[in-house]
Amino acid sequence: MGDDVSQIAALTQDIGFVYLMAGREAGATVMRGFTTVRDTGGPVFGLKLAIDQGAVSGPRIFPSGAMLSQTSGHGDFRLLSALPRMPNEPADYTERTGVAAIADGRDEVLRRTREQLMKGASQIKIMAGGGVSLLYDPLNTAQYTLDEMRAAVEAAADWGTYVCAHVYTPAGILRCIEAGVKSIEHGQLADAPTIRAMAEAGIWWSIQPFLADEDANPKSDPRQQAKQMEVADGTVRAFEMGRAEGVKMAFGTDVLFNPGGAASQGRQLAKLTRFMAPLEALRMATGAAGQLLAMSGERAPYQGQPGVIAEGALALNIDPVAVRRINESQREPIESWPYTCRSRMQCHD
Repeated sequence: MGDDVSQIAALTQDIGFVYLMAGREAGATVMRGFTTVRDTGGPVFGLKLAIDQGAVSGPRIFPSGAMLSQTSGHGDFRLLSALPRMPNEPADYTERTGVAAIADGRDEVLRRTREQLMKGASQIKIMAGGGVSLLYDPLNTAQYTLDEMRAAVEAAADWGTYVCAHVYTPAGILRCIEAGVKSIEHGQLADAPTIRAMAEAGIWWSIQPFLADEDANPKSDPRQQAKQMEVADGTVRAFEMGRAEGVKMAFGTDVLFNPGGAASQGRQLAKLTRFMAPLEALRMATGAAGQLLAMSGERAPYQGQPGVIAEGALALNIDPVAVRRINESQREPIESWPYTCRSRMQCHD
């Protein structure tokens, strides 16, 4: 929902405009060969419904709905002038439109988690640490107490699904593991003991090639730029240590508030060959990603298993341009696959 609009547009423009831009980007995404996505935060339910009914073109969507954030957390998009919010005041724009849900304390987290499940969330997203895009949450902050995290995990488990968490730092990741979170989003600042703990706990690591290069989300504020560089510095170490420890890793992107940036999806996939062999990179985006999606269990919005070649499976297709780039960067080319998989079709010889 935030791919093809600027940050100021996403937080101030009519939500109809945001939906139309997201619909255009959904069509472009599936034409690039990405037939299934996990959307980890935003009011994507209407777009998903339109795609499922054939009204617009786009990938299958596993939606999280509003990202859950504590006050001052990475999902709190309010300006300082909006503070303090009093009990009788209405929710702000991002909460009203379903971008985020601010929830403090166990009871509020339970309520907001259950609301997203009621809307059709296939998994729940919490903000467990600071991030790059916002100005008021330092990258090294731990967000949500252990009890608050457990409330989200318990509510999701009651519906047969799981919680994923935006987090970068060792302290935040370890708290997530203790709370029962099943998927770490980002995590580029993890140290060796934390990565070993992830491997031992069987945690999924949805990781992105954040390299502060031409595909980085544009940031104009020096504070954002400094945080972006810190994450980029940790990216290479994260890939190397994660693979060495055997953490379950899936390919992710984080194109946010970056008009036109989603066109780099295939190029970002090809960048994984800096860290691993070509077929391993493709597996991260297909077979491994399919296993991560399958953790939604009965909350999965589509019948059939993604990421496998089997009768009745959901087709996943990789951008042929990305495959060509991978071929060109390696000594040994990838053999042509004997299967053709297209959106909304089964796989056949």
